[in-house]
Amino acid sequence: MKLQRRQFLRGTGVALALPWMESVAAVSKPPLRYACVYFSNGVEPAHWWAKGTGESMEIGPGLAPMMPHRKDMLFIRGLYNQAAVASSSPHLGRMPNMLSGATVSLNPALIQVGTTFDQVLSQRIGAKTAVPSLVLGIEPNELRLEDGLSMIYGSAISWASPNKPATKEIYPSRTFDLLTGDGSGRKLDRSVLDAVLKDSHGLKPKISGGDRRKLDEYLESIRDIERRIDRANKEERIEGWKPTLAQPDMPRPGEQLPQNVPDHMRLMLDLIVLAFRMDKTRIVTLMLNNDLSQMNFGFLKGVKGALHLDLTHNGKAPAAEAMYLRTNQFHVEQFAYLVGRMKEIDEGGQSLLDSSMLMGCSNLFDGDAHSAEQMPILLCGRGNGTLHPGRVADYMDKGDDNRRACSLYLSLMDRMGVTLDRFGDTDKRLVDL
Repeated sequence: MKLQRRQFLRGTGVALALPWMESVAAVSKPPLRYACVYFSNGVEPAHWWAKGTGESMEIGPGLAPMMPHRKDMLFIRGLYNQAAVASSSPHLGRMPNMLSGATVSLNPALIQVGTTFDQVLSQRIGAKTAVPSLVLGIEPNELRLEDGLSMIYGSAISWASPNKPATKEIYPSRTFDLLTGDGSGRKLDRSVLDAVLKDSHGLKPKISGGDRRKLDEYLESIRDIERRIDRANKEERIEGWKPTLAQPDMPRPGEQLPQNVPDHMRLMLDLIVLAFRMDKTRIVTLMLNNDLSQMNFGFLKGVKGALHLDLTHNGKAPAAEAMYLRTNQFHVEQFAYLVGRMKEIDEGGQSLLDSSMLMGCSNLFDGDAHSAEQMPILLCGRGNGTLHPGRVADYMDKGDDNRRACSLYLSLMDRMGVTLDRFGDTDKRLVDL
């Protein structure tokens, strides 16, 4: 008898579904995950290159930490955002739109970019997990002005709407609580929710049509919390695949914000792995620095206490270039750490990396020149068999319409099960992934 994934007991006129049984269930693939690890202010172009394939791939000094992972890496060259190139603002017009391709409003009275593709994914498929998307950072949101524009532009690569950045979490302890709680970041009493919903039924006839719409929106948010609680309480799944972790395998981080930058970054990267292993979310962005970052890299050997912004705007002075290279390598080290950890985790015949798409990137190419004609992008993982890494994908000479970053985003969204006719500045998918 051929056993199906879902079995039934059949009698006269009835069919009762059996519980999920591991021995008769067809093994399904793990879900596909996406994560973006961003670092600010670009790279040193002379050190950012790759050629060849697989283990024989040659890579530039800026990519040295990726040496053990060359077979897992797609080096993408030549992608850009048209709106970033066209912007007269060399930083804030070329950073918050990195994942949307939208035009950044340079009107000081209007904050507007575009919904980023990670948040499109969150809105479309985020309900499948307790946390629709995880938006992380190391540096806090900045509220100061830079060239007359709000530095909220420089503090967020993930935008929930054209006018509102997604809430960025920089505390490891709060991120841990978000992943191990009900997904809302706080404990909620189900009886309180029931009472709120009951009272709302008596209120509706007494209010105007406009207020009823507002109430419906509010109640939908309550229902979303209910769904999260119900999802968090479920211990069984009908799918063949199950997360490799049911409980955290790391201790809760301390309450205080880490003061050591490398430790802070590693904690956040470990929390991404935890989130994916527990299937708490499938969509993550992590900002290693804000744009125009004031992060001090004096903790790196050979870097003499300089701020990141100064290191990346150095006029090509030889000593400063060497320090800039070291900060590039440090950022790539963080990405390589995430790749390495995910390669080691088996999910039933394939690694966590195999079922993921990890993007390491910056918004500028040459940070000193503020060049946005191309962006440094690494794409790691196999996307459940839909990506073919271990090579270079060079789009630089394929014409502007065939090297839009938003073509990459459309292609990644397709793989995540979200298909759009158009996104940002293009309606084309990226070929040769």
